[in-house]
Amino acid sequence: MTHATPIASAAHTAAPTVIITGASSGVGLYGAKALAARGWFVIMACRDVAKGERAAAALGMSPERYTVMPIDLGVQASVRAFVDAFAATGRSLDALVCNAAVYLPRLKQPMRSPEGYEISVATNHFGHFLLANLLLPSLERSSHPSRRLIILGTVTANAAEFGGKIPIPAPANLGELAGLEAGFRDPVTMIDGGAFKAGKAYKDSKLCNMITSRELHRRFHARTGVVFNTLYPGCVADTPLFRHTPRAFQVIFPWFQKNITKGYVTQELAGDRLAQVVADPEFTQSGVHWSWGNRQRAGRAAFAQPLTARASDEALGRRLWDLTAQCTGLPTE
Repeated sequence: MTHATPIASAAHTAAPTVIITGASSGVGLYGAKALAARGWFVIMACRDVAKGERAAAALGMSPERYTVMPIDLGVQASVRAFVDAFAATGRSLDALVCNAAVYLPRLKQPMRSPEGYEISVATNHFGHFLLANLLLPSLERSSHPSRRLIILGTVTANAAEFGGKIPIPAPANLGELAGLEAGFRDPVTMIDGGAFKAGKAYKDSKLCNMITSRELHRRFHARTGVVFNTLYPGCVADTPLFRHTPRAFQVIFPWFQKNITKGYVTQELAGDRLAQVVADPEFTQSGVHWSWGNRQRAGRAAFAQPLTARASDEALGRRLWDLTAQCTGLPTE
């Protein structure tokens, strides 16, 4: 395993520790930079360790404030190996940020994980569900005054907002979870059991993230004191998340968000907003989806953005939890 620095530098053993998945680029990388600048020790959990090290060095992050550890969220054995490797460091875990995501909108046929699951859901939802459950005991043991588990949401998965109603390729919709009920392996490609739509698979996976955060809050906040939230920092239209979209989209989409919708935010601002939700005392309320809105306004404070009644439905949350637990080898109720 390659590390950017010794993972338990004596000078910083008292610094709070945060794990950020997908920290080699985009919001995760800039969130890592912002939290390191605030005095946190950041474990950058990345699929490509060398890329993560190059990215951190390019931003001038202090080598004493971070390390890079390998994880592939689309491979459940990799998630479990990461948890074991983290435990071996002996560090306390004070915050977990589930940020990584794959977005493959041009696929005509589904890619599948080693376990046989459609790759967007396997990576974005199953991988983070497994990681969160395996690391929750570490968060519980932390003595930090405000332990937090933060998941990146998106406006396109929340039908309570305009962006979540856009019908291209289809709005996020989990239906009655028929695909998960059927085991979610070939020939099943979608959570709702419908025909494969790559862009919708991404939206569905992010909706699952947001429902899972609410379910984590319902199950564990009162007992553990851990804060469980999601956030939408604004539209980071030029993030590497969109690297698999057509080149024309990569040019037009940021222009559209900057000039028409006014929803655009830079990767650096999004990273700073992520750091706020992880570390600032204004964000200690649990069970919230924090947002700065679809249209950016100078000086605007974050607010609790409602989700749809369906996304907040406790029965749906419990069923999604149990079916996901089955797919990830975790115990159900």
